[in-house]
Amino acid sequence: QYLEQTQRAALAQLGELVTYSTSSFMTLDAATRRNLELTEGLRTRTARGSLLGVLDLTVSPMGARLLRRWVQQPLLRVDAITARQEAVAALVDEPGCCTAIQKVLRQVGDLERLTNRVVQRVATPRDLVALRTALLAVPAIVSELERVLAAPDTQSHELRELISRLDPCSDVSDLIANAIAEDAPASTHQTGVIRPGYSSELDAILRASRDAKQWVADLERAERERTGIRSLKVGYNRVFGYYIEVTRANLAAVPPSYIRKQTLVNGERFITPELKEQEALILHAEERAAELEAELYREVLERIGAESRRLMATAQALAHVDVYVALAEVARRYGYCRPVIDDGMTIEIVDGRHPVVERTLPRLSFVPNDTRLSPEEQILIITGPNMSGKSTYLRQVALIVLLAQIGSFVPAKQAHIGVVDRIFTRVGAQDEITAGQSTFMVEMLETALILSQSTRRSLLILDEVGRGTSTYDGLAIARAVVEYLHNNPRIQAKTLFATHFHELTELEKYLPHVRNYNVAVVEEGDRVTFLHKIVPGGADRSYGIHVAQIAGIPRPVIRRARELLEELER
Repeated sequence: QYLEQTQRAALAQLGELVTYSTSSFMTLDAATRRNLELTEGLRTRTARGSLLGVLDLTVSPMGARLLRRWVQQPLLRVDAITARQEAVAALVDEPGCCTAIQKVLRQVGDLERLTNRVVQRVATPRDLVALRTALLAVPAIVSELERVLAAPDTQSHELRELISRLDPCSDVSDLIANAIAEDAPASTHQTGVIRPGYSSELDAILRASRDAKQWVADLERAERERTGIRSLKVGYNRVFGYYIEVTRANLAAVPPSYIRKQTLVNGERFITPELKEQEALILHAEERAAELEAELYREVLERIGAESRRLMATAQALAHVDVYVALAEVARRYGYCRPVIDDGMTIEIVDGRHPVVERTLPRLSFVPNDTRLSPEEQILIITGPNMSGKSTYLRQVALIVLLAQIGSFVPAKQAHIGVVDRIFTRVGAQDEITAGQSTFMVEMLETALILSQSTRRSLLILDEVGRGTSTYDGLAIARAVVEYLHNNPRIQAKTLFATHFHELTELEKYLPHVRNYNVAVVEEGDRVTFLHKIVPGGADRSYGIHVAQIAGIPRPVIRRARELLEELER
């Protein structure tokens, strides 16, 4: 009822309401969407710098919208994920077909929006021409998909299903071709919308109007010859209609049959009964033609609107093709692999890369890292200096899992992903000042949510929990969180826990499912080089002074900091 009251017309384009099932899609809260920069970069506030910005090689508005939805709704069912993977895999090996499909898809435009405009009765004649152009492109896309499926050892039930749904709606495109003029105006308020030959009644009216206009055009030549007035003109304006204009110097030659209508400074205007008769024919014909064109156009919209479900099904199938081709192009262009997906509890990634960060670095300069999470290696405590790449690594693992569960290939040499039901992130520090909440309060609220809602199938990304308060408070909270995640049988979620509290590395001795990792560092005198490589073992130093030096802190401050550090370490 709400939609019917707020929309401009009947909701015929809404075929059915689909329930959003939390059992079908991974749960991603607002903080996780923001922290992982799924659709919007934290700095840019646009798609640039986001996961979507890397993946979106779609060429149609429909495909772009669908891909955005997929990124925000990773799947949970292995069979559904595998079906998408097979479609991408089939296209990865056929770059020529992908290029051809994208070339055709660029002609399609936004078939979904065009169909909605038809159903809402607001489509312009040019919208219908664009709709026909889109439908005429469908057979070429079907042909390319059939070529893909004809390749040896290629199997994709999903692509076969899409082919069956790609209905070119020939009856609709034929109707538009027959009814709408190719050079139709942008608005229905202009004439020339309906193609000649579509309506015999309209053709007759327009023919009568043309004949009358031709009679008027011939009248000027005939009257000049009859009266001998070479400057005689036949004109038209909205006030007086058609008239014959004679200059003052020739008024003596005006025949008695002319009826004076208007006196001007330099002449006079006249009418004749025959001229008024032809004028009435023209005006009536134009009025009737406009009415009939509008009536015929409404009928065409209704007939096309009646096929809206077929059109929408085709539009959605085209959107899926666009997304699959885009994901295949991303995989081929950036060297992604097809991950193994199952319902197991293990996440294993070989030479994983951050899909967004690697695109901002020179070719081959991103340092890949391995990851293994399982019930036996449930919590990875990651230590290392600031700026060494801990946060990038944490997000990288989450993004690889998410990519795998939308059906995409992933930036890694190999990957084996046990389906994750939720990804939670606790990273960064964003004060909610307007809500009266401090950095630490926000941190604790997010941590509380994670501890209350995560399950054994969840993936937790915890970066520097406890840093927003005093050292001992923070260390105590961080340790308690790790112990709770490890010991609580309801949770025991796979966890990446980055921390500057080196004391937490002691937990590996007491908690059997905890493993220590650190970011490798090379020291050469006073110089420190971060290798960005995650290696087993805990870090025993934070290298904070080295980071301060890199950041450009003045040398006297650095010298004094080293002196104080030596005193404290004694």
